[in-house]
Amino acid sequence: MSCGVRDWSAGYVSTASGFESKASLSALWSGRYHPWTMKPFELLLIAALVTSACAQTPAPSKEVEAVYPEARALYLDLHQNPELSSHETQTAAKLAGRLRTLGYEVTEHVGGAGVVAILKNGSGPTVMLRTELDALPVEEKTGLPYASKVHAKDDSGHDVPVMHACGHDLHMASLVGAAAIMAHSRETWHGTLMLIGQPAEESIGGAKRMIDDGLFQRFPKPDAGVALHVGNTLPAGQVGITPGIYNTNSDAIKITIYGKGGHGSAPHTTIDPIVIAARTILTLQTINAREVRPGEMAVVTVGYIHAGERENIIPDQAELGLTVRTYKDEVRKQVLAAIARISKAEAEAGGAPREPLVERVAGTDAVYNDPTLAARLRDPLEATIGRDNVIATGPITPSEDYAYFVEQGIPSFYFSLGGADPEKYAQARAAGTMLPSNHSPLFAPDVDRALHTGITAEVAVLRKLLNASTEELRTLTGAKAQGN
Repeated sequence: MSCGVRDWSAGYVSTASGFESKASLSALWSGRYHPWTMKPFELLLIAALVTSACAQTPAPSKEVEAVYPEARALYLDLHQNPELSSHETQTAAKLAGRLRTLGYEVTEHVGGAGVVAILKNGSGPTVMLRTELDALPVEEKTGLPYASKVHAKDDSGHDVPVMHACGHDLHMASLVGAAAIMAHSRETWHGTLMLIGQPAEESIGGAKRMIDDGLFQRFPKPDAGVALHVGNTLPAGQVGITPGIYNTNSDAIKITIYGKGGHGSAPHTTIDPIVIAARTILTLQTINAREVRPGEMAVVTVGYIHAGERENIIPDQAELGLTVRTYKDEVRKQVLAAIARISKAEAEAGGAPREPLVERVAGTDAVYNDPTLAARLRDPLEATIGRDNVIATGPITPSEDYAYFVEQGIPSFYFSLGGADPEKYAQARAAGTMLPSNHSPLFAPDVDRALHTGITAEVAVLRKLLNASTEELRTLTGAKAQGN
């Protein structure tokens, strides 16, 4: 089955697992999805889903085609050479070099590895387009011919594999492609285009560091901001618009539980912090089940527990690492208070010699999409990528620190970019399963479809905003909704 999207390489079609010959696409129909073994209804369902996923996908424009080869080459380079948060030296240099070549006034090392590129084109509004620079400590297992094999030292000095498992390589390539088109078509817009390459998004901190380094004092403060994120929740070729709350508040919590160490064969002479930690982990899961009002969103995940070195030694302390996600501020306060209360109560119940230390080590508010701005930008997206490819989507549970820019009073439009191969997306939906998510070692966007769409969408949105008056954009609030 084909989506009617043009072949990007003669005789081959791009899929989430790389380039496959057209003849080999039948291999997608394996196992329970083989056409000879499927029920007619299942075949019809998948056909309908594929058709829906690929509805009205326009052919890429000539201006996108003109910049696409270099954008794709950059994507491959970045994918094979990822860098960890706060260590994006070469990544930032590559981005800065390409933008400088296009005629942008480029400043590097803003808030660390941050890049700011300015292109002035007469009077008019200032519009910001932001991309992230960093990758994750994840070992890539996609099997792609351009898979990352990079290892690096993390901040603790440990050797870790590194992968662009969250799509930031595709974000950067989209930005550079859009930047090239905007530089070559100044007659289609007016004002100031401000491009941001932000470090350390994954570790939540890069946006704040750039702001603290004078981002909006040293450079023009934007009248509107734009960003996107690619994922497998939509098929490649589509974008999602979420007015209002786009994602979640995020809080990273570290709990240090204190005990009394000793010999593993004589637990009665100790106070075991691992046992206290185990009880704490289980009780924390009752916050959602028994304290947060049904229907409200809250996630409390214990991502790690560090304790002890040997099996026959009871340690003096144990450490838990939590991520907490919420939509509403009042729920956020309730959950954080419950975590502190439960941690202290379980420590007291276990006879701990002192209260546990409960620390909020990182966090960010939810990203808020100005509803008026989101409504205004639907039209240019529908006009360029097709009405059926612009989808209304609800808030998602991941978080990210673009919220720091919104908090500076910048009305913003943060939208979702489909990354899933449409045929595999349709198969997964028919089976009731999910494709690999961001942060998975198997995450692999359908690069050609997604990158074409990302460039097209960014250019459409930027032109719409840069053809508005400054006064028009300044009527937008940029503020987070009260009570959310």
